[in-house]
Amino acid sequence: MRPGPSRRHFLCCGAALGAGLFSSLLAGCDGDTPLTNPCAGTLPRELAQHDRVLAAFAGIAAHRLVDTHAHLLGTGDSGSGCSVHPNMGYNPFEMLRKRAILNAACVSGDAPSVDRAYVERLSQLMADFPAGARWWLFAFEHAHADDGRVEPDWTTIHVPDAYTREVCAAQPQRLNWVASIHPYATDALSRLDAAIAAGATGLKWLPSAMNIDLRDKRCKPVYERLAASGMPLIVHCGEEKAVPGARMHELVNPLLVRVPLAAGVRTIVAHCASLGHAADTDKPSRRDTAAFDLFMRVVGEADGQAVDAGRGPRLLADISAVFQANREPKVWQAVVGDATLHGRLLHGSDYPLPGLMPLFSLRKLQGAGLLDPAAIPTLNAIRRHNPLMFDFVLKRNLRLGSQSLPTSVFEAQALGPARSARSSQTASVTRLT
Repeated sequence: MRPGPSRRHFLCCGAALGAGLFSSLLAGCDGDTPLTNPCAGTLPRELAQHDRVLAAFAGIAAHRLVDTHAHLLGTGDSGSGCSVHPNMGYNPFEMLRKRAILNAACVSGDAPSVDRAYVERLSQLMADFPAGARWWLFAFEHAHADDGRVEPDWTTIHVPDAYTREVCAAQPQRLNWVASIHPYATDALSRLDAAIAAGATGLKWLPSAMNIDLRDKRCKPVYERLAASGMPLIVHCGEEKAVPGARMHELVNPLLVRVPLAAGVRTIVAHCASLGHAADTDKPSRRDTAAFDLFMRVVGEADGQAVDAGRGPRLLADISAVFQANREPKVWQAVVGDATLHGRLLHGSDYPLPGLMPLFSLRKLQGAGLLDPAAIPTLNAIRRHNPLMFDFVLKRNLRLGSQSLPTSVFEAQALGPARSARSSQTASVTRLT
């Protein structure tokens, strides 16, 4: 069994992990960006009807507009079962991390209920979008030890499947729920079967935080269930800043997604593996290589493989967080400019992170030749009211020469289990083909 971090190790590393997050924040400080979210309220009419906003929606069928990467968070104060590691309350850096994320979601730390305030704010932001637009809302599993036990000390946040399903069921016209089930848990398969039967749209793993090795033999039966049902696996690849968890950084190597792909699983690589480095395990030197470059290697391999019959490519990736200031301009340029990649891309916001103001630098995007400077004042104004709208309109305004992200990236139809296994909640949602 691989030795895990002790509680003392967790506490001693807190400062470094907190510093990692805040170095990402400092990357976006450009003079135009406030340090905190002003939480200015409903998008005013002059912005909602602005030419750039209207142009962003032009050509997109609202009922096909899907944000495939959004987080549900809470403290458990409503009986939700959510939890936040207690270290986030007394370690200075972790306390700042918690405050920054709550501010991004415009939730006061002394709100009568953080759980309810988070959902209410998200509902307000979604209301500025046309009817039919949808969000995939993620549950978030505990970290587990190699022997399958839940490890509370490794778990930064926990959001139960049941609560995620409940929140989404209350707004079925807007939300699809995504389950999060650890493959090492003894009841993993029964929980997965229940999630499929209950209409879950996907399964979310963050391997470094949860301690999930995609090569572990206990993943195989999970892959078999996913492949048979058609449910996609959404797996974080590349460096993780916001949720340290178990800190098993070697487990977010993009090359590992070859395993679920080979098992027939529709696999969505979160963030296009756009941050950090990982070992190039294909080469004897195992030299660290940009995670995005390793991801693109897997894309190249997938390009030579047959697609799933009637369902399009098996390997997909979401563009959540890709255009944050801590990514390399060459990554931005590749994602926007490489038309061969566009058929694999899905829109995602990584909400609430678009509300973490210094994470984005519009001036850096301009400097990379991707953003018209004339768009910056409007985008900044939108973001003060609605970070979700900001994230969408920003991506629709990115250009590299004559190339932009096509409407197909934003019109991702819901990917879920086969029709026979879906609940009424998702039965009306069209699938990606």
